[in-house]
Amino acid sequence: MKLVVIGFGQCGSRIADEFSRLNRKAISNRGIEITPGIFAVNTDAADLSGLTSIKADYQHRILIGGRKTGGHGVGKINELGAEVAREDADKIVDALRTTKRFYDTDGFLLIASAAGGTGSGSIPIIAQHIKERYMDKPLYGLIVLPFEHEEQNEERTVYNTAVCLKSIYSVADAVILVDNQRYVRKDFSLKNNLDKINALIAAPFYNLLCAGEEKKAAHVGAKTLDAGDIIQTLLGWTVIGYGESKIERFSLFGSKGGFRDKSSQTHKAVQAMDAAISEISTRCNPKDASRAMYLITAPAKDINMDMIKEMGDWMRDMAPNAIIRNGDYPRDGTNMNVTVILSELSDVEKVRNYYNASTDLVPVIKQRQQDVASKLKSIDDLGKDIPTLL
Repeated sequence: MKLVVIGFGQCGSRIADEFSRLNRKAISNRGIEITPGIFAVNTDAADLSGLTSIKADYQHRILIGGRKTGGHGVGKINELGAEVAREDADKIVDALRTTKRFYDTDGFLLIASAAGGTGSGSIPIIAQHIKERYMDKPLYGLIVLPFEHEEQNEERTVYNTAVCLKSIYSVADAVILVDNQRYVRKDFSLKNNLDKINALIAAPFYNLLCAGEEKKAAHVGAKTLDAGDIIQTLLGWTVIGYGESKIERFSLFGSKGGFRDKSSQTHKAVQAMDAAISEISTRCNPKDASRAMYLITAPAKDINMDMIKEMGDWMRDMAPNAIIRNGDYPRDGTNMNVTVILSELSDVEKVRNYYNASTDLVPVIKQRQQDVASKLKSIDDLGKDIPTLL
């Protein structure tokens, strides 16, 4: 599957930068291009300058709202982010058309943090403009949810998140939720944590996008998972997970190919699937999924029918209400990798909590704004009889 990737704000742009690195890796190692067009959109010039992989020209690193923000961001005010995106929407959409073989791409992936100003405000606006112009291509939103400390300390974070989720859900074909808190490593520095989190967010898409673009017969699966399967799976609230297990190459029980080796391979595959579910991007109940998909990537000789059946049974038990699609992707290596997607979720606790909290916050924020305006007016009234030098 080939995607046009667009990152919004600091968080979205840096994750888009990771997709650019994945694309270079796919071209170098596999001769496959998975993201022909990658763009970063921001109101902050310094953030755009900090990217390392996305092309540095003005058509790929797009600065919006320069007149209103002076290139210094919108300060977490998502309404301002939406306003400048609306004004510069044509600039962004025109830039997308510079993508080589644009009409050969299968869809759009838009990425943003729900908590910020530029990303959360601009992503639904640009998504709407893209959908109006390219109705035949699916559009997906990859939305990053805030850290726990941000939710607890900043009311605006919760409000922005709820508004962003509601807005993008009404436009996108699917919204892939990523909870930042699930990727935190306690012993990493802040920069290393954020860099690692961004890499982990992008990683599950690598094999998923490559599998359907393979041209070498040795790497085409017996059951290929291509763009059609992905498009039919992704709908509504969605989560994605990725897990791996090490393949043991030395047997203690005689020759290779024995029943113990076959059993071990199946166990490793289920172990990798279990790891993918454990590391799913946002906590949810798999029973709430109406669509599901899994892809196993491993050396061809290690993929067998019993393994696929066992994984299918495990997925069926876990998501009994879902239409399940699966595929295999034979690649050389020492790991068995599994990518899992749960989609069309009928309930996501995190989203429900944001909506409930934001509903309580809206009147509080409005009242606070009214109080500030009232105090300013009272000060002006007190000084109305004092002469001025202007």
